[in-house]
Amino acid sequence: MGYNARIASNPYVVGSFACIGGGLFGLDISSMSGVLSNPAYLKTFNTPGPNAQGAMVAAMPAGSLVGALLVSLLADRIGRKKTIILAGLVWVVGSILQCASVNRGMLVVGRIISGLSVGLSSAVVPIYQSEITAPSIRGRIVSLQQWSITWGILIQYFIQFGCSYINGTASFRIPWGLQMIPAIILSAGMVIFPESPRYLFDTGKEEEALQVLADLHGGGDKTNELVVLEYEEIKQQVYYERTEGAKSYLDLLKPGNPRRVMLGCCLQMWSQLSGMNVMMYYIIYVFRGAGLTGTRGNLIADVVPAIIYIDRWGRRPMLIAGTLAMGFWLSLVGGLQGHFGSWGTIDGSSDQIWLVANNDAATKAIIVCSYFFVCSFAISMGPVSWTYPAELYSLKVRGKAVSLATATNWLFNTALAWAVPPGLSNIAWKTYFIFAAFNFAACIHIFFMYPETVGRTLEEVEDIFQQGHLFTAWKIGRNVGKKTVEEVVGKEKDIQKESLDEKDEA
Repeated sequence: MGYNARIASNPYVVGSFACIGGGLFGLDISSMSGVLSNPAYLKTFNTPGPNAQGAMVAAMPAGSLVGALLVSLLADRIGRKKTIILAGLVWVVGSILQCASVNRGMLVVGRIISGLSVGLSSAVVPIYQSEITAPSIRGRIVSLQQWSITWGILIQYFIQFGCSYINGTASFRIPWGLQMIPAIILSAGMVIFPESPRYLFDTGKEEEALQVLADLHGGGDKTNELVVLEYEEIKQQVYYERTEGAKSYLDLLKPGNPRRVMLGCCLQMWSQLSGMNVMMYYIIYVFRGAGLTGTRGNLIADVVPAIIYIDRWGRRPMLIAGTLAMGFWLSLVGGLQGHFGSWGTIDGSSDQIWLVANNDAATKAIIVCSYFFVCSFAISMGPVSWTYPAELYSLKVRGKAVSLATATNWLFNTALAWAVPPGLSNIAWKTYFIFAAFNFAACIHIFFMYPETVGRTLEEVEDIFQQGHLFTAWKIGRNVGKKTVEEVVGKEKDIQKESLDEKDEA
């Protein structure tokens, strides 16, 4: 069946390997933030100003927007596994163009192509992970996507740091070239991993889907309780959806779906409006006068608790606490910079920047608050923003809905990547208050409208939204939707009996 059953039996290996796709995004973040002050980079690309630099950075998320939308077609046509393999190959092409770029146009094209890859992988990897893992660890596995992003940031940061001692264009071309290695490993390695059993069932390969489920959750035993439960739930869901007609984007507008589509899209929007990725892209601007040591290493450490406890704490508590904390820390950063800073220059540059000068205490306080902001994101919005949208939807619309949610992420990423450099150049410290306000707004939205999804199979999530409570999400309990094998099999027999009765009457 084109995969290694022994590897498939370990959900952590299957789920974490696909996360290399998320690592590509992390590699890109550091690949740009690490060269913003590189003399060879500035000389090669004619010292781009705030608008030009914003456009060059925004080229990647712009490509990612297109890539995420393509997943809605590719994931349902060629499968989750092949789409991940394709994403790795596209990244290699983009990396080659970036490494060889001699002007801004060539660099932008390379970044757009790399963005296509990141868009593909960022949308399809959470779908794949959510469909191959058991409910008890699904949040943990999908949240590895965020961890892989931070590993990509860290690895590329150290590569950039090492290459900064090289004179000439090799100081930025080597890091841009090396980032194709993980993509090659991803595409080659995915060959021995299984396809999503839900995709297999949906395309008529029911026996293969059952075998994959058995290898994933039952050590090859097709009679395992969890295997039987998931197989029966998938079967009921697929058969029901087939009676609804062919798949279409119009399915997203059918009763019950618009609410979930908006929840997924809005969560990805809030993830970007939290200000985290902007801080990672332009960290050199934020800490220019205060140093950068350890920022990314700290993010790595703080994602770990979220991965371990996301299936215990639940999605809602993490999101509510995280957005409150992020808004608080950004308010402190903005207040400290506004009170103690002033316009000035640094390192002999003629460009005016907002600078906290000759005040060591205020500088350290800003760095500490920025660290705590990063920590707050790492244990809340970071992992949950990938986990939650991947588990909201029915199989029929999952590919299109997750694609649309991820595209929303990249739409706002593109806009912010382009807008923030001019923002920091013109309104400086006030920028942080804008993002703080976004976080407080996200907290209110999540409290009233986001129900808990922890611990259910993807099919059981359907029952959560049948409860209603559009603006009172906290009233939906954690046990809503959970079923036993006996209940699911009994429902299947009832459906079959009703079908026979209808035939007899006819």
